[in-house]
Amino acid sequence: MDKRTILIAFLLLWCMSGYTTQVKKPLPSLIPYPQHVERGNGQFELSAQTRLVLEDQGLFWKEAAYLQSLLAPVLGQGLSSNSGVNSIVLVYSDQIEAEEAYQLDITSSQISLKARTPQGLFYGIQTLRQLLPYYMEEGEKIDYPIYLPVLSITDEPAFSWRGSMIDVSRHFFTLDYLKKHIDRLALYKMNKLHLHLTDDQGWRVEIKKYPELTSQGAWRTYNNQDSLCMELAKENPAFEIDPRHIIKKEGKELYGGYYTQDQLRDLVAYAASRHVEIIPEIDMPGHMLAAISAYPNLVDEKEIGWGKLFTIPLCPCKEEVYTFVEDVLSEIMEIFPSQYIHIGADEVEKDTWEKSENCRQLMERENIETVDKLQSYFVHRVQQFIESKGRKVIGWDEILDGGISSDVYVMYWRDWVSKVPSQAIENGNNVITSSSNPLYFNRPPDKNSLHTVYHFDVIYKGIPAGKETLMKGAQANMWSERIPTEQRADFLLFPRMTALAERLWTNKDLYDSYSDRLLDHCPRLDALGINYRLLDLTGFAAESVFAKETFFQVNNPHPEMSVYYTTDGTLPDRKSILLENPLKITQPVELKFALFRPNGIRGDVYTVNYRPARMAKGAKLDKKELNPGLRCGLYMDKVRSTKDIKSGALKEQIVPEIIVPEEFITSSFALKYKGYIKIPQTGIYTFYLTCDDGGVLYINNEITVDNDGFHSAIEKSGQAALSEGYHPFQLDFIEGGGGFTLKLQYSFNGSEPQDIPDSWFVHSSKL
Repeated sequence: MDKRTILIAFLLLWCMSGYTTQVKKPLPSLIPYPQHVERGNGQFELSAQTRLVLEDQGLFWKEAAYLQSLLAPVLGQGLSSNSGVNSIVLVYSDQIEAEEAYQLDITSSQISLKARTPQGLFYGIQTLRQLLPYYMEEGEKIDYPIYLPVLSITDEPAFSWRGSMIDVSRHFFTLDYLKKHIDRLALYKMNKLHLHLTDDQGWRVEIKKYPELTSQGAWRTYNNQDSLCMELAKENPAFEIDPRHIIKKEGKELYGGYYTQDQLRDLVAYAASRHVEIIPEIDMPGHMLAAISAYPNLVDEKEIGWGKLFTIPLCPCKEEVYTFVEDVLSEIMEIFPSQYIHIGADEVEKDTWEKSENCRQLMERENIETVDKLQSYFVHRVQQFIESKGRKVIGWDEILDGGISSDVYVMYWRDWVSKVPSQAIENGNNVITSSSNPLYFNRPPDKNSLHTVYHFDVIYKGIPAGKETLMKGAQANMWSERIPTEQRADFLLFPRMTALAERLWTNKDLYDSYSDRLLDHCPRLDALGINYRLLDLTGFAAESVFAKETFFQVNNPHPEMSVYYTTDGTLPDRKSILLENPLKITQPVELKFALFRPNGIRGDVYTVNYRPARMAKGAKLDKKELNPGLRCGLYMDKVRSTKDIKSGALKEQIVPEIIVPEEFITSSFALKYKGYIKIPQTGIYTFYLTCDDGGVLYINNEITVDNDGFHSAIEKSGQAALSEGYHPFQLDFIEGGGGFTLKLQYSFNGSEPQDIPDSWFVHSSKL
C-alpha cells in the first residue's frame, strides 16, 4: 500500500467517525485495575467552568474538598458548586453494598461518582485522578483543555487489608516523608499504614510518663547497621546517613529522633482524611533493648544486652513490667484511634526466663509448663488490657507459640513455616499475609520481583472451604536496617507497591496488561517525585562468553532515558560513553552500565563480564548407562557458602528436575545435584539461577553462574558455549534457615528465559 492510499484510508476513517472525539481509544493506565470497565465513545472536557455538585452535603464534604484540592491548582481556581451541564456530581447510593465500592460514569456532559460510604467515594476520586494527565500531579496550572474518556466503571476491592509497614526504629523517617507515603498509598487504594515505632535500635514515640524512652532510647551512637550503610554509600549516595537525624551531645555524634504525641496526632488526622488507618506497633516482650537500657528494672536481675540470637526481653514475671506496658499502651491508644494495636511478640530470647527464679515461681503458681506458654501468659495479659479499651491485638505469627485466643489477629511473615496459616485459621484467628518472600520490600529487587509480588497467594492453599474470609489481605514490610534515606526507601517500595496494590484490590491475573500500564504510569511516578526503581534493562547475562565476536546490547523499557557505560571498572555517570548502537565485543572486557533519568539520577548499575570461549564438546557416554533425572544429595551442613559443603551425602534421591525433595527440607541444609545436561543444539546458552540462600551452577566442571552466599531470593545469570550432546552438570545449593527459593532457567542464542525440560537431565548408573 503506497502513502497516498494510506492517507485516503485515514481520511475515510476520520470522516466515518464524524468527529475525532468519537474515535474509541484505549483505556488510560489505571493501577489497580477496576473490576469492571466499559469504554464508550467521546470525551468529557474538564475546565474551570466545570461544576462540582455534592448531592449530600453532610456525608461527602471532606471528599469533595479533597477533590477540589487536586483540581484547583491545575485549573487555576476551585470549581463552582452550581448545578448544570459539564459537572462532576458526587452521589450517595444505597444500591452499592460493599463498604469501599464505587461507581464512576463519565459521559460527554457529566461525571457521576456514586458510593455508599466516604471510603468508596474517595477511591472513585483516585480512579478519576489517574484518568487525568500525569502532569497534573505537579500542581501547576494547565492552560489548555483536559479531556477524560467516556466510560463506566464498577469497582470494589478483593481484600479489606491492603497495607504497608514502615520500620522507623532502625532508621528514622520524617513526618513529611510519612505523609508523602500516605498520599501514595491513597493513590493506589491502599488503606493501612503499620508503623513499627520501637525496637532495639530506637524508641520513636513520646511517652510522657517515661521521658527517658525518648531522651535516651531515641538516640544511639553509630551501630553496625549505620557502618554498613556508610560503606555502601561509597558507591551509592542513597545509603548516606541522613544528616537531619544526627545530633551532637557531650562531644559525641548521635543518630536518631522521635515523634511527639502532637505530631503523631496530626499524622493520624492526615491519614484519616485519606482513609488510611495507622496501626501502631510497640514490639514486646522482645526487641525492647532501647526501653530496657533506659529502664533496667524491666528485666530480671538487670540483665541487659544480647542473648544467643536476640536481645534480652522484658521479664514477664515482674508486676512492674505490666505496669510499664499498660502505661505505655494507654498513651499509645490516646494517640492512635485505630481499632488495632500491634504488640509484635516475635523473636523472643527466652533463655533468661528459664534461669529466672521469679519466672520459676510464677510458672509454678500459674501452672505454666514451658517458656513458650509463659510468653502466651504475657500476651494474654496484654491482650486483656488492650481489649478492655475496645481495641484488637495483632502479633507476628510467633504469637501462636504456646497458644493464643481466637480474637488475636495473626500477621504471617515466616513463609518457611508453612503450617502457620492453617494453624491460625483452625484456631479461628484472622490472618494478614506479610510473607518475607516476596513482601519484605527491604530486600533488593531484581527483574522478577514485580512478577513475584503480583502473583503471590494471598489465600494459601489448604485453607478449609468457608474459612477463606479469615484471610483478610496482605501488607508489604520495609525493615530499615539498610535504608537510611527516603530516596532508598522510595527505590525499594516502588514500583513493587503498585503490583501489591493490584493483587489486593483487583486480584486477577492481568499481569501482561499491568506491565504495559506500569510503563505508561511511570511518568506519573516521576511527576510525584518518587525515586522509584526503573524497570529492568534486559537482554544480557552477567557472565557472558563469545567465540570470535558478539554484540552487547540491551532492551531498554524507558526509551526516553539513556544508557551510559564504562570499560575501565569505574561506575558510569553522564560523562561516560553513551550506548547508542550494539557494541561489538572481540576481547575480554568488563562493562558497567546504567540507565539515567533525564534529571541525571542513575538507576541500577549492571556489570557484564565477557570472556572468550570455545564450544565445549559433549562427553562420550554409553547411552545404555544413562537414566532420566539428576542425583540429589542431602548434606546437613549449616554453611554460609557452597564451598564449605563437606563431602559425604547423608541421603540421595533421583529428581526429574531442580526441585527440593520434601523429605530433605529442614531448618537448614545443603544439596548437590549431579548428572548431565543434554544440549539439543550447538550455540550460546544463558542460564538464570534464582536462589535463597546461595547456589553455584557448574557445567563442564566450570562455574557458569555464581549466586553463592546468604541472601534473599535474587537471580544471577551466566553463559556457556555448548556443542550438541551431553555435558557434566552440577548445582550446589545451601539453605541457612528462613525459607528458600531455588529455580533454574535457560535461554538459547538470546531467546526468552524458560524452564529446562526434564528430558535434558540424565545421570549415569555408574556414578
